[in-house]
Amino acid sequence: MDKIWLKSYPPGMPHDVKPEQYRSLTQLLEESFKKNASRPFSVCMEQWMSYGQLDDYSAALGAWLQAQGLAPGARVAIMLPNVPQFPVTMAAVLRAGYTCVNVNPLYTPRELAHQLKDSGATAIVILENFAGTLAEVIEQTPIKHVVMASMGDLLGFWYGKWLTFAVRHLAKMVPPFKLPLANGLKVTPFKTALAQGMGLSLKPADANLDSIAFLQYTGGTTGLSKGAVLTHRCIVAAVLQSEAWFSPALSKVGDISKTNGVAALPLYHIFALTLSLGAIRWGSMLTLIPNPRDFGGFIATLKKRPFHMLPAVNTLFNALLQHPQFKTVDFSQLYVSQAGGMAASEGTAKAWLAATGCPMIEGWGMSETCAIGTNNPVTATTFSGTIGLPLPGVSIAIKDDDGNDVALGQSGEICISGPNVMTGYYNQPEENAKAFTADGFMRTGDIGVMDERGYTKIVDRKKDMILVSGFNVFPNELENVISLCPGVLECAAIGIPDEKQGEAIKVFVVKSEASLSEEDVAKYCRQNLTGYKVPKYIEFRDDLPKTNVGKILRRELRAGK
Repeated sequence: MDKIWLKSYPPGMPHDVKPEQYRSLTQLLEESFKKNASRPFSVCMEQWMSYGQLDDYSAALGAWLQAQGLAPGARVAIMLPNVPQFPVTMAAVLRAGYTCVNVNPLYTPRELAHQLKDSGATAIVILENFAGTLAEVIEQTPIKHVVMASMGDLLGFWYGKWLTFAVRHLAKMVPPFKLPLANGLKVTPFKTALAQGMGLSLKPADANLDSIAFLQYTGGTTGLSKGAVLTHRCIVAAVLQSEAWFSPALSKVGDISKTNGVAALPLYHIFALTLSLGAIRWGSMLTLIPNPRDFGGFIATLKKRPFHMLPAVNTLFNALLQHPQFKTVDFSQLYVSQAGGMAASEGTAKAWLAATGCPMIEGWGMSETCAIGTNNPVTATTFSGTIGLPLPGVSIAIKDDDGNDVALGQSGEICISGPNVMTGYYNQPEENAKAFTADGFMRTGDIGVMDERGYTKIVDRKKDMILVSGFNVFPNELENVISLCPGVLECAAIGIPDEKQGEAIKVFVVKSEASLSEEDVAKYCRQNLTGYKVPKYIEFRDDLPKTNVGKILRRELRAGK
């Protein structure tokens, strides 16, 4: 295959990466912890954690997990927001020789139960704010060990105690819950696990590049999410690819280890996760933003100290631009404004450049590719309207339905290969057979066109997937859930253009009971779906367009028929 994009690479950009320089992701982490022990790793609510502390805490928690008798390669779920407990737990799980299963803290009981059962997770580290959700379903899952974190656990003695008290008793953000202590279930406070682990020795893990590092769950076409199997090789490759690509811009910092990256996107999401691991490789610093929807607080944090890298989805860039305090921020040292997770709009990109002087750089990737795929060069000064060039080691092919390459300039399905691409979906042989072409490329479901320079533009989606603020939503899942709402005969879900979210969800419902109201359907959705999956629009119809064999025609609904 002729890699025509290489001629468009910035000067000095490597054409490939070598993940084999590490035995595992664990080695990458531990080398950085030792090398950068005295350097700051994170700041959260003005409470600092050094690399040395991250090393000590994660070794202790890892040793504690090993002492519980978890089998090598065991799956450990992580249900935490952007607080220091997240990177500590992630590193602990990997260093102990286990597999991380990232969980959206806002999951409903139904969604959580599926992911825990499907992954086979036997332990979970969870913030107490979300324990009520776990309590509803834990007896349906394989979970035997619960590590219960509080908001202030790693935020200093006095401030941490005050914050935990405020979250529990003033803000009342910890709903009452009761975990059934039966069938061998153990519940241990996060700080207790750390304290006990400090007296233990972390046994070296025997993970290698082919061991599973993460099961990263993504929307399922069948209505249930699937776990993308990301090996240590996949993650190491993605870290090296992102380092190579961003270095030309971050070299302006002088010393890349002095970079301050803003972690506002949730760390359980593959976009932020990969960039945070890149920060560890560089020995640089992360500013953790637990609640980016508090735009006033977010902006106040940005004003505390210079920041150099801000990854975000288009909706977050746009929301910041609309805030009256945004123009008071000093952007003189912002060198990378990385847009991903959803399509970036030209209007937002122009407004961002005018306000900050730093161009929005759009990229594209998936959970299945460790968020790495294509990106516009970080040296670009204008918005291209494309998703850019394949990163080092990545190949993009535009193929027809039979898996054959189409002519340059013709549209087809964007297919990807590279060391960062998943090995498959966990325990999904039928899905895996459909996911890859005969020559080893993964089908993405996005329809695109590549130009003579190697830049790709997305023109449509082959799948019915809806992209809401960077999160994949599959209509089948919505329809499966809403069909169980009392009074619903049948339903269909589509995405429609939305200026703020990229796409918004619209559901068409045929009633079986005349008394059914929009609020009835909306309330049922709020009880059974994560917030971003709840429909923005609900329309009742007498019938839905169908094929002659009874399949609902979503394309006709999208066309307004």
